[in-house]
Amino acid sequence: MKVTNILISQPQAPEKSPYYDLEKKYGVKLTFKPLIHIEELSAKEFREQKIFVPDYKSIVFTSRIAVDHFFSLCQNLRAPISDDLQYFCLSELIANYLQKFINFRKRKVHFSKEGKLTDLAIVMKKHNNGTFLMPVADVHKEDLAIFTKAKVQVTTCVMYRTVSSKIDADELKSYDMLCLFTPAGVQSLFDNCNGNYEQGDQYLALFGPNTQAAAEARNLRIDIKAPSMETPSMPAALNAFLQNNK
Repeated sequence: MKVTNILISQPQAPEKSPYYDLEKKYGVKLTFKPLIHIEELSAKEFREQKIFVPDYKSIVFTSRIAVDHFFSLCQNLRAPISDDLQYFCLSELIANYLQKFINFRKRKVHFSKEGKLTDLAIVMKKHNNGTFLMPVADVHKEDLAIFTKAKVQVTTCVMYRTVSSKIDADELKSYDMLCLFTPAGVQSLFDNCNGNYEQGDQYLALFGPNTQAAAEARNLRIDIKAPSMETPSMPAALNAFLQNNK
């Protein structure tokens, strides 16, 4: 089947994205539409975890989304945030993002220079002053065993969840190809088709081993796998496919 229209399940790409080169090169139409979105837990749902934020002296952030929902939920909970609270971030980018919410002082904001959990665990161990609180999604990919190995005590608390965005089933079926980037994206196909998504001739391009595993668990056919040595990005993988699909 010739591919003429493709759904990219992400927000609109920036102006100079290589995705647009594909449109010009192959005459295909790309539609950017996320199949999932982030939803904050209600104050009532969070309280059911029996976690009292002021009990903790250190907070761990692995994403800017976690930062957003931590401060938003604390405001909804009317939980006081101490000026002495220590923040440990997976990257400098996340650390700098904190300036939106706190009076930024380097002495209380720490981050991993490598952007890896193993490196962050080392930083946390150097400043260990009790149990660390780490906001996460309902389904998260952080490897908590890294902290256990480093002998750092971390308590996770769910503050937000990934949910399927509503899209008409007929619209989903109208695309020749769907590009998915998360297991939740795979789940969204079924949620929007009343649990009965049928692939048929529709091509699936899946990014990452977890996304691919979720599709395989649903007995879906994977037509494009990325990243790989030859195609390290989704645009590169699409380019290789479309080149053979002229």
